[in-house]
Amino acid sequence: VRMIYKLSFAIALCFSLCFDLSIGESYVLDDKIGLGRTFDGIGGLSGGGATSRLLVNYAEPYRSQILDYLFKPNFGASLQILKVEIGGDAQTTDGTEPSHMHYENDENFFRGYEWWLMREAKKRNPNITLIGLPWAFPGWVGHGKNWPYDFPDITASYVVSWILGAEQYHDLNIDYVGIWNERNFDSKYIKLLRYTLDKSGLERVRIIASDNLWQPITYSLCVDQELADAVDVIGAHYPGTTTVIEALKTQKKLWSSEDYSTFNDEVGGGCWARILNQNYINGLMTATISWNLVASYYEDLPFGRDGLMTAEEPWTGNYVVESPIWITAHTTQFSQPGWTYLQTVGHLVHGGSYVALTDSKGNLTVVIETMVSIYLPIHYIYDGSFTLSLDVDAVYTLTTISTGQKGTYPDPPASGPFPKVYFDDFNVANPSFSEAPYFADQTGVFEYYINLTDPGPHVFTLRQVVTQMPVTWATDADQTISVIGDYKWQNLTVMCDVFMETVKTGGVFIAVRVDKGGQSVRSAKGVFFWVFADGSYKVTNDLVGKTVLAEGLSGTRAYGWHTLTLTVEGEYATGLLNGYPLWKDAVVLGPKNGWAAIGTHSFELAQFDNFAVEVK
Repeated sequence: VRMIYKLSFAIALCFSLCFDLSIGESYVLDDKIGLGRTFDGIGGLSGGGATSRLLVNYAEPYRSQILDYLFKPNFGASLQILKVEIGGDAQTTDGTEPSHMHYENDENFFRGYEWWLMREAKKRNPNITLIGLPWAFPGWVGHGKNWPYDFPDITASYVVSWILGAEQYHDLNIDYVGIWNERNFDSKYIKLLRYTLDKSGLERVRIIASDNLWQPITYSLCVDQELADAVDVIGAHYPGTTTVIEALKTQKKLWSSEDYSTFNDEVGGGCWARILNQNYINGLMTATISWNLVASYYEDLPFGRDGLMTAEEPWTGNYVVESPIWITAHTTQFSQPGWTYLQTVGHLVHGGSYVALTDSKGNLTVVIETMVSIYLPIHYIYDGSFTLSLDVDAVYTLTTISTGQKGTYPDPPASGPFPKVYFDDFNVANPSFSEAPYFADQTGVFEYYINLTDPGPHVFTLRQVVTQMPVTWATDADQTISVIGDYKWQNLTVMCDVFMETVKTGGVFIAVRVDKGGQSVRSAKGVFFWVFADGSYKVTNDLVGKTVLAEGLSGTRAYGWHTLTLTVEGEYATGLLNGYPLWKDAVVLGPKNGWAAIGTHSFELAQFDNFAVEVK
């Protein structure tokens, strides 16, 4: 995508402005017929799920540089909205984000990294709009069912507690909360959430519903006044730039509350340019939010590099400012939430589109995209009109605003693979984040843990803490698993100390060549070395444990530390228990490469320490 970043000139207002294209087309921008809808901003989405996982592990100054490209006004994307996942202990696309309430009597507002990310965004742009949305819920919210709305008072209190925690512990005022699920929406819950917010002193927090599809929520809003009073914004995911008549009849704000989901090369940038203009032209949507904010997760997980930019190598510090960052800047650096669209916006005859926005104080910004056209540099401005020749696959911003810039930093370090020798003893007394570096939880939640009852070498460990299948729309595996490393790894040794906390039925594993994660984790294959609290072991070729390569007695028990070592070379695998051979030369059926991993037999408490990898 060739981006002509900024063209500034003076325009006498009020406007009656005409621009001509060199192939003979003429377009009028005029406010005589009134103005259109109010612009609410362009944003990015962190979550749905775990899409910013690796960002927190970047060293300075690279982490701050990435954040500046995303949020700093008049520098990069200059995002005006940040939407985050309210973690629910469940797999929600590319990983699991921890809940602030693993259990009913549990509250901890320092888990995960979304609090940190919101603070950093707010530090750069105090006016940024903050949105929270739960994709999933801890199992206790659903009382054993995979549905969060049978007990709407519990679910509403759970969500409101997160909003209150953001304010009380992080000085963050959440502006909107979304309501979303794959099956339907629940009008009783929406009304109860509004009541619970108001009762908690959160009248300022507005509700986006259904934050998924235009229907059936829009029909219900037209016939249920109490529901209409509770909902402020109708949000749709991937609306294809169009809406439905019923949504327009409601007179509510219409947002594309999740959009884009496209590989962030120049083609993806072109797609994003069309979306940003045409969501308003075709569907009168006044905000658009990209899934996702930054591709900061292992690229071989589902939807690799679908963020506005790429930051997937904290071990090197490398990141890439991709085309969508500058596509976003064409709008965000030259118009602000509260500006108004002109009604004279639309499509170019031969493809492409244009929008115009004003602050009603004398400023005008016009954004033109030619991503599907055959267009042939500003020629003149005279008497309220100008002639403009447009190139193919380009974005133009014509504006009276002069503060925009294309921000730059020195090039980051060169790209490089994950280290071939890696060790983590998890000995961090006061960790900044609850997750250990580079571990990407796919199901379950693996957190730093201080075992104050253990005076020995295992005081600081990594612990799997989710003990019940969560309420989720995605497909969690029945086992918990966290992956780490390089997907290209083939021949390697993984070693880890393990501690089971479930008597008789407990089990843990270490693994190599794990070939799937995210929504596909249930079908993951690899080499999995399991030990169980009943004194047995098993080697399987899959996470579900159906394809058995070796099995037998191990003598392992709960509440005792054991050291597992797994080596794979070519087609053969060998396992050690406490430094002694337990099995060897098991024939590996495949795959040939994949991540290393740790995990548990079910949703159960277990600890891991002294994790080490050596790649041959």
